[in-house]
Amino acid sequence: MDYAIEMLNIRKEFPGIVANDNITIQLKKGEIHALLGENGAGKSTLMNVLFGLYQPEKGEIRVNGKTVKITNPNIANDLGIGMVHQHFMLVEPFTVTQNIILGSEPKNKFGKIDIATARKEIQELSDRYGLKVNPDAKISEISVGMQQRVEILKTLYRGAEVLIFDEPTAVLTPQEINELIEIMRALINEGKSIILITHKLKEIMEVCDRCTVIRKGKGIGTVDVSETNTNELASLMVGREVNFKTEKIAAMPEDTVLSIQDLYVRDARKVDLVKGLNLEVRSGEIVGIAGVDGNGQSELVEAITGLTKVKSGSIKLSGKDITNLSPRKITESGVGHIPQDRHKYGLVLDYSIGENIVLQTYYQKPYSKAKVLSYKEIFDKAKQIIEEYDVRTPSVYTKARALSGGNQQKAIIGREVDRSPQLLIATQPTRGLDVGAIEFIHKKLIEERDKGRAILLVSFELDEIMNVSDRIAVMFDGKVVANVKPEETTEQELGLLMAGSQVNKAGETSR
Repeated sequence: MDYAIEMLNIRKEFPGIVANDNITIQLKKGEIHALLGENGAGKSTLMNVLFGLYQPEKGEIRVNGKTVKITNPNIANDLGIGMVHQHFMLVEPFTVTQNIILGSEPKNKFGKIDIATARKEIQELSDRYGLKVNPDAKISEISVGMQQRVEILKTLYRGAEVLIFDEPTAVLTPQEINELIEIMRALINEGKSIILITHKLKEIMEVCDRCTVIRKGKGIGTVDVSETNTNELASLMVGREVNFKTEKIAAMPEDTVLSIQDLYVRDARKVDLVKGLNLEVRSGEIVGIAGVDGNGQSELVEAITGLTKVKSGSIKLSGKDITNLSPRKITESGVGHIPQDRHKYGLVLDYSIGENIVLQTYYQKPYSKAKVLSYKEIFDKAKQIIEEYDVRTPSVYTKARALSGGNQQKAIIGREVDRSPQLLIATQPTRGLDVGAIEFIHKKLIEERDKGRAILLVSFELDEIMNVSDRIAVMFDGKVVANVKPEETTEQELGLLMAGSQVNKAGETSR
């Protein structure tokens, strides 16, 4: 059998934890091979071993049948292995070309960096694989999906034959996901081989040839995707049956908690992105916001939570005007916020996970007495939330940046839900979570609803919106253009509304 990569009996330890325990994965040439596992199962660690970022305690790595020792990423690059990381490693003020050549700059005969030649080569690579990247664009000015394509180009520019994608669709819109799948197919057609780290079962079924499952650091086995299904993969991943449909009783909404009237919000360029929006969320209901990314959802959430200023209009919480209050005042008024970008708005990455769990309340009793932090109370609270939300961490003292993305997310959700705010804004709450964790989080949101909380759910996952929401508000071009009930609509109809079409009583659409 021709294998591009073999990782045989790999063991990787960290203080207090065995991340990879005797795991084997074999990548055939010209295949897309999924690496599936729960949050914190050891997927990224295993691939970081292959890419030379970590050294294994035991095990053997073979590239094209030859045993190799990969002690750093430069050696991985030389062996034709490239990695597209979950959190992009790009310099924002630099152009696409400057980022791609960083560390392997081509020189002209005078010893100067030859930007023109590099730019031409990058343009040719972009065209060849259908990436549609502008070599002269600044990273700070392009979308997240386009930044990911820059990371892919970076690996191709360095001659990668094997590409590792670490949770590549976690930050993409549905349209960008479809485009990425086409890019991956184009790479395979050119003779590349791909390892796809993911826990999105639909994507595995759509694009992968085989799938290796790991659970709690141990290899469970490898299956042919054509001979399995999503239920079987979910059971292999979490060790039990998973219910994809959230059980819930009908909502019984009561008083209006969030009332937004004629809201206008501008972005940094002074462009209106929320344009006369009206929205209500009542206690005891989950209102889902459906919309294509870039139609004002982020600006709406930032306005409600005080992260951006409102140009005009009003935001009221249980009748009290909270428009343009500070984020702390809004939090104290009874608003919880699970942010879209956990690193930018959700965590202080160099604080311990225990400290992060009291970020909203550290200055209050019992965590602070006479302006002195009580670390016993802080870490006792953190331990309770870590246990309840199954946050996989060596200890409460571990830095937040050392946790997997999914475990960081569970810690944030635990912190926000535990405060039982009147209004909980959940933006992409299950981004980066495995199916078992998604099931748990959806149950938690419904529990909060049943306690009489008002919940605003913003998600680009249409099945999540349909599954969890009691009412769906569709956003297009900065406004709510329709209010529908999930049981009275379809994903196709929602998609048309999100694209700006109007649906009439007969179910026909018009612009």
